[in-house]
Amino acid sequence: MLATHEGTSLGVVHAAGAVVWREQSGRLEVALVHRPRYQDWSWPKGKLDPGEGVAAAAVREVAEEIGVPVVLGVPLPGLRYRTPDGRGKAVRYWSARIAEERDAVAVEARGTVRPAELTEIDDVVWVSTSTAADLLTRRTDRAPLKVVESLWAADRLRTRVLAVVRHGQARPRARWSGGEASRPLTPLGRAQSEALVPALAAFGVREIVTSPWDRCVRTVEPYASATGLPVTTLEALTESAHASDRATVVAVLTDHLAHARDVLVSTHRPVLGTVLDVIGESTRRWTVGVLPTADPYLRTGEVLVAHVAGAGRSARVVALEHHRPPHV
Repeated sequence: MLATHEGTSLGVVHAAGAVVWREQSGRLEVALVHRPRYQDWSWPKGKLDPGEGVAAAAVREVAEEIGVPVVLGVPLPGLRYRTPDGRGKAVRYWSARIAEERDAVAVEARGTVRPAELTEIDDVVWVSTSTAADLLTRRTDRAPLKVVESLWAADRLRTRVLAVVRHGQARPRARWSGGEASRPLTPLGRAQSEALVPALAAFGVREIVTSPWDRCVRTVEPYASATGLPVTTLEALTESAHASDRATVVAVLTDHLAHARDVLVSTHRPVLGTVLDVIGESTRRWTVGVLPTADPYLRTGEVLVAHVAGAGRSARVVALEHHRPPHV
């Protein structure tokens, strides 16, 4: 499964969750859950299953606890604290919206979710942000709430994603005589591609665009198979086309940023510099996260998720995050 760049520290419990929001009559509301075991109000969250990535864990735990599927948005400040038994706990949070009809294919790719038992979660309430701040039992839980309020005020809370993946590990050039377009993935590369599925589904990816070269197409095939989405191939995303016509790659990425529809773009290392330059033009000093600046930019099978608010010339990258499959 995919994990972020943070490592897993011995003795630390890793968990993930979300501040789930909705708009009601022009007012921002968020969902809180009540845990009878601790008699507290908190954000929906839970521990990662063995081998599970943080994004996949977040959407699974939230769906279990509030009873409806969600799509992750902008990453929020995480929390670290001690559990009652003295162990450290690290929780990753995202903003999240309730899944809509357009998200159905991504939700179906996640598999079945079992609702939490009443002994775990016995109440879910939708409240205003001011009421949420009063109800939250742990004072530190207000930190991600403040960010959600700031994003809402700045019209940066409702976002779409542009996810860029470097294809999975491929056979070495020196060991393949069939030509660059047909150079295949290794077994590790295929495993990396399978590991992409839960994370892409967590962010609601519903469009797939790729270089037509075999290693890029094979990288997105598992997600296409899980969702039933069509795969669009663009010659401009190949290494050779980029080398002779960088401007077309710029145009393609600029269009996807301006009219992003939760899209995945699969391409090659030599093309990534141009792709990231285009994304960088839409970042601002307040953008959360950073773009990689040195070649090879992304490892094989690694995904850069850009959260985009606004459209057309007003499109801006609100946040950036990386996900990679370190265990495959």
